[in-house]
Amino acid sequence: MQFFNSQDLMEHETDGDVSSAPSGEHEPELLNAREDLYDGMIVELDNSPSDVARFVSSLKASLVEWEKKEEFWYHHAERTYVMLVYWIPKSPCTLPANASHQVGVCAFVMNDNGEVLVVQEKNGAYRGSGIWKMPTGLLVQGEDIFNGVVREVKEETGIDAKFLEVAVLRHFHNAPFNKSDLNLICILQPLSFVIKIQETEIEAAKWMPFKEFAAQPKYRESELYKKIFDVCIASFEKRYKGFSEIQIASASSGPQTVLYYNVQDMNDFNQSNGVNI
Repeated sequence: MQFFNSQDLMEHETDGDVSSAPSGEHEPELLNAREDLYDGMIVELDNSPSDVARFVSSLKASLVEWEKKEEFWYHHAERTYVMLVYWIPKSPCTLPANASHQVGVCAFVMNDNGEVLVVQEKNGAYRGSGIWKMPTGLLVQGEDIFNGVVREVKEETGIDAKFLEVAVLRHFHNAPFNKSDLNLICILQPLSFVIKIQETEIEAAKWMPFKEFAAQPKYRESELYKKIFDVCIASFEKRYKGFSEIQIASASSGPQTVLYYNVQDMNDFNQSNGVNI
C-alpha cells in the first residue's frame, strides 16, 4: 500500500530514463519488505542498495513481483524525508490523505485579582496592532494538549502554570498551508507571577484586568470572542466544567493515552447512582 522512499529517488527520477538496471549487473535483488495491516508492503531501507541506480532497479523488480505497474505519487514531506506512496491492490485506493488539520492551544490564565495573562506578538497578524491577546501556539508531534499549552505559556511569558481543563473547542478552516484548524481554549492556574517574555516572538506581556482586556475593540465587537470569554469566566468562577485530562493505559501492556471529559459531572452522576469507579 505504501512505501517510504528517499529524496535521492525523487531526484534520480528527474534525471532521465531509469527503466533498465545498470549495465553489467546481474538480475536485481528484491527489496527487503514486509506486509502491513492493509495488504500493502513497507520497504525496509536499512539494507537496501545505497547506489541510486541499483535501488531503482531493485524497486522496479520488486514492483513486478508485487503485481502492480503504476507510478508513485507524493503523499507528504517533512524536514527529514519525502514520502511517496504506491497502491498495490486492484481496488480503488483508500490510503488516507495527509493530515488535514493543525492543532492549536490558547491559554486563559487568570490570577486571584481578576487579571488575565496577555501578550503582544512581534510577528504574525497581530504585529504592530497594539492588540493584547492570550498566549497561543501549535502542538508539536507527539505532544499532549495539557502539556503543550503549559509549555506555550512558559515559553512566551516565563509563567509556570497548571492545566485545569479544555473549556472551548474552536474549529475553523483556511489556516496556514491550506489546513483546517482545531483550536483548544484551555483554563490554566498560574503557579508563578513574575513575567519574563520570549524576546524573539513576544513584544510585551503583562497581567491585565479582564474587563480591560475584553473591552478591546477586536473582542468587544465579536460575538465569537464574547462567547469564548463567557465560557472562560464561567469556568474560572466554577459555574461551568470543561474537559479535564485523565491519563490511562490504552491496554494492559500498552502506552498511556489521555482522555478529556467532564470529570466532575461524571463523578457526581456515579455517586448519585451508587456507582464506584
